[in-house]
Amino acid sequence: MKRPVPTYELYGEESGERPDFWLHCETIPSRSRLHHWEIGLHRHESFFQILYIAKGSGDALFGDKLQSISPPAVITIPPAVSHGFRFSPDIDGFVFTVLASHLPIAPGSRNRLGTWLATPRLTPLGRSEDGRYIAETLQRLAEEWEARRRHRTGLLDAYLTTVLGLTARLTEIPLANESAGDSENERRMERFDALLRQHCLAHRPAAFYARELGLSPTHLNRVVRAMSGQSVHEVIAGRLLEAARRELVFTRASVQEISFRLGFSDAAYFSRFFVRHVGTTPRAWRIAERQKLGV
Repeated sequence: MKRPVPTYELYGEESGERPDFWLHCETIPSRSRLHHWEIGLHRHESFFQILYIAKGSGDALFGDKLQSISPPAVITIPPAVSHGFRFSPDIDGFVFTVLASHLPIAPGSRNRLGTWLATPRLTPLGRSEDGRYIAETLQRLAEEWEARRRHRTGLLDAYLTTVLGLTARLTEIPLANESAGDSENERRMERFDALLRQHCLAHRPAAFYARELGLSPTHLNRVVRAMSGQSVHEVIAGRLLEAARRELVFTRASVQEISFRLGFSDAAYFSRFFVRHVGTTPRAWRIAERQKLGV
């Protein structure tokens, strides 16, 4: 019989001891040295990992698929995927462990980046300008995480989004059966997402986004549903819920403060919105989620 693949938050740390973070960073040697440069097959239930290989060599194992590691390279591993590593003693670089719910796009989402994030990948950075920029950005991400200066959350988010987007671009392959219409719809979704990031907290209606994109509300809804499986209203509500969940888990602000930050007219309206979509009150959800994460 095959032995079950263990599930860790960080390798060698059992799930019962949940760390207090949405992003964790450590050097590759700091942990692999303790295990004689070999990380056995394991997985992370709620976390996405990024490894930056700056120096050294080795092998990456994704399930039963073995790939050779040569620097510089980036390895991305979605949640619940079995993986392991064998490193040379001169290995150098970083491991970034990210709470999957904090990613800019959920792995498996019905768009190009979501599809890319859903599969474990080893991406050589080569000598391209984008490759050098990815390496520099990961170095900055590690430095910003270690320094723990004020106002760092926005920078950490920006660095993370940049790295994932550029690394995906390096390995970009046209999706199977993709048509010109699909490509145009993807561009529209990107523009819609940019507008949503800018205006989400202003609670703009679906008609506003349709007008900004030069589409009818019905056409926009058709595009969004084809690309995401959700209506425009569901996507807008989902973005607000995503922001609410982050605030509830990662800040000490009261529910009333959070409701005002998110553009709601009063805390009662925010609570009704949250209950309607999540099925429980913001306070109850916060307590349960913090207990799960050990925060």
